[in-house]
Amino acid sequence: MEKSKVVLCRCESYGEAENAVFRALAELDAPMPQKDKRILLKPNLLTKASPDKAVTTHPAVFGAVGKYLRDKGYSDITYGDSPGTHFMGTLQISTACGIHGEAEKLGIPLADFEGGEEMPYPDGKSAKSFIICNGVREADAIVNICKMKTHMLERMTGAQKNLFGIVYGFNKGATHVKYPNSVAFAKALADLNNMFPPVLHVMDAVDAMEGNGPSGGTVKHMGWILASTDPVALDTVACCLMDLAPQLVPTNTYGESYGVGNTAFENIEVVLLTGEREVTDCATVREKYGVKDFDVYRGAADKGKIKHLAPFEPLLRKKPVIDKDKCVGCGICVESCPAEKKAVTFKDGAKIPAYDYKLCIRCFCCQEMCPKHAISAKVSPLARFIDRNWKI
Repeated sequence: MEKSKVVLCRCESYGEAENAVFRALAELDAPMPQKDKRILLKPNLLTKASPDKAVTTHPAVFGAVGKYLRDKGYSDITYGDSPGTHFMGTLQISTACGIHGEAEKLGIPLADFEGGEEMPYPDGKSAKSFIICNGVREADAIVNICKMKTHMLERMTGAQKNLFGIVYGFNKGATHVKYPNSVAFAKALADLNNMFPPVLHVMDAVDAMEGNGPSGGTVKHMGWILASTDPVALDTVACCLMDLAPQLVPTNTYGESYGVGNTAFENIEVVLLTGEREVTDCATVREKYGVKDFDVYRGAADKGKIKHLAPFEPLLRKKPVIDKDKCVGCGICVESCPAEKKAVTFKDGAKIPAYDYKLCIRCFCCQEMCPKHAISAKVSPLARFIDRNWKI
């Protein structure tokens, strides 16, 4: 099997982002479309947040990628993402995140992410169609500019998960209902990545998010820019930097089995740019640069189905819980719940919403979109005991 190349470039601050992105992409030397093709830049625009919160792609990284393409002679460039919230459009969120300002400087207009159309994908192994944003359908190629973050459903979100933003916003919830757990959703994401494979992936890992990601966690300085043409390999290297075993991340496992890319260490070459150029491997990256205290769930209790534990499966699954001291009763969690019969509602006039876990599909859309970061994922004592004692 042909090896995948991931470039890992040191970048200690966003003031160094342009130099780091240019250096990483020059080293990667990825094959690119002809200069007259329309390129869509796809940052992470999850929700309205300032750049210092590490919720979205930093504008300095977005701007560096845009400038790199401009310098290479690409004139027809657009950008966009379908946010996770129904309450704000792409323009409003990208403005708050600083992305729109960078795009304007480079003359990069916002693509149409306010509507979409169903597109069949007969080659899909799990998903046979997606409702794709108009701006994506109009583009010839995608450049994926993702953010290193934790994720309550998939443990981490990187290049593969970021592509979910090409699905038209109002249909994201329906996708979660159709693929309601980490494995099913990872398989659907693998089909989506095969259906619309970006030509290039750049990860903003200068400041990452740990803990209650992808929107309610805390900032963790990592000091890296990553680049690859293989999103699975890139996410695998990102896991190594988090000191997280890549095989625990369903998007890596199914991304490889569905042919999106490589997660096996022997099939990934890492080019390390920390001053001098060094060719190395994933195991060395994890050993030398993996952040041991990175706050990410490393337990294995929710990995697949274990027959003798099947009766206890409901007790092993993570579930969203509301911190009543932080909750302001805005109702965004209720609106974000994709289940037809809402799993979280205001009951009997209560000011704080409550869950019916029998209806909850554990998609964590509520946790992603809570503006006060009042929702987190709770791991049961039984799951923690099993992780610690049985190492499943």
